[in-house]
Amino acid sequence: MNPEMAVSALAAAREAAAAAAEVIRHYWRRGVEVELKPDATPVTVADREAERAIRQILQEALPQAAIYGEEFGLDGERGGLLWLVDPLDGTKSFVRRTPFFSTQIALMDGDALVLGVSSAPVYGETMWASAGGGAWLDGARVRVADTGVLGEASVSTGNIKTLTADARWDALGALIRDSNRSRGYGDFCHYHLLARGSLDLVIESDVNILDIAALTVIVREAGGVFTDLEGAPPTLDTRSVLAGTPAIHRQALQRLRKDAAGAS
Repeated sequence: MNPEMAVSALAAAREAAAAAAEVIRHYWRRGVEVELKPDATPVTVADREAERAIRQILQEALPQAAIYGEEFGLDGERGGLLWLVDPLDGTKSFVRRTPFFSTQIALMDGDALVLGVSSAPVYGETMWASAGGGAWLDGARVRVADTGVLGEASVSTGNIKTLTADARWDALGALIRDSNRSRGYGDFCHYHLLARGSLDLVIESDVNILDIAALTVIVREAGGVFTDLEGAPPTLDTRSVLAGTPAIHRQALQRLRKDAAGAS
């Protein structure tokens, strides 16, 4: 992707996130009925209308790109340019009147994630980043902390259901015990906190790429490291996250790998 196209695509993603925010705020004030998808996860009219608003803007701005969205699936073919869209990540929070939900929009060029926008309209934050362009929070550039010692690190966990039955569960317990502080901010929130230097490590074992694609770009451009729990870079099939400052990520990965190897 050439630089001019990258600038245009980021502008379109930010515009699309703002359009989705208007839809989401409307239904946040009004309230919605909840339906269940075949996988028993909730969905609302806010999810669907927000995705329609996003798709319209992205298709007009970059018609050669395919779009893969949470609610309406794949439009176009994978490979080349591919938008990844979760219009309302955190629907369970949305329907329970908790402001920890967001709109996630990312763009892949081949196998590379090249830009991301994370908009949390009720929480009141929007972050964005593009490859080589840095990470930004509401117009101010952000960086991860320089924390290098686990005993000084703040750790946040998200959805870790699968990890509770994993060989690495004891390693996670030891890691939390040896850290300075642990919380479970979850969703977009702990990635925003990581990117702006307010915590040092995020761990999740149950995600999909639409949840994390934009946040991957943001954390990396803020100077952090973003992989799965095995240390591999995110792909369309990624299901787990280990994200942190360079030093804390390295220490956490060593501990998790050692524990997994010991149990095999």
